[in-house]
Amino acid sequence: MTCLPRRDLGLLALRVGTGTVLAAHGTQKLFGWFGGHGISGAAQGMEAMGFRPARPSAIASAMCETGGGTLLALGLATPAAGAIAAGGMAAAVSVHVPNGFFNETGGLEHPGLLGWTAACIALIGPGRYSLDHVMGHCLNRSWMVPTALAASALGASVVISKRLRTQARSAEESAQPPGDEA
Repeated sequence: MTCLPRRDLGLLALRVGTGTVLAAHGTQKLFGWFGGHGISGAAQGMEAMGFRPARPSAIASAMCETGGGTLLALGLATPAAGAIAAGGMAAAVSVHVPNGFFNETGGLEHPGLLGWTAACIALIGPGRYSLDHVMGHCLNRSWMVPTALAASALGASVVISKRLRTQARSAEESAQPPGDEA
């Protein structure tokens, strides 16, 4: 007896659960659904967290979560979907790192787990019960996995580095006494 159907059912459940959580969170930012604040509220949050320009950052974050999550749930373009979601969650993790690990203290537990899971799904593939399988895996080739994950890591690194520079600049400006120009 093979355990392939059980593996495929497990991947389906993991993809749908992870993808749905990501997509729901993204639609809070994108459309204000599920008690979210929409793009305007997300942009205000992004500004406060040091992501600039804030509105494009909010749109990019919402699209990573909504698009990556939806594609993961469907099992479509799985390497790209997992990488996109993981990259978006890497940026979220960068915000939560100072608060420690656990979610109850504002830590990285929740976005870290979502990003890790999305990256793992990109690595392992969507399983038999997926649109990738139905389409003959034309959007799920082996070479796409490292390419998508590397591109996502690079993009997340650029965004996080820019945010850290913005925060450092803001800290310097607020530490400088009024009227004291360097």
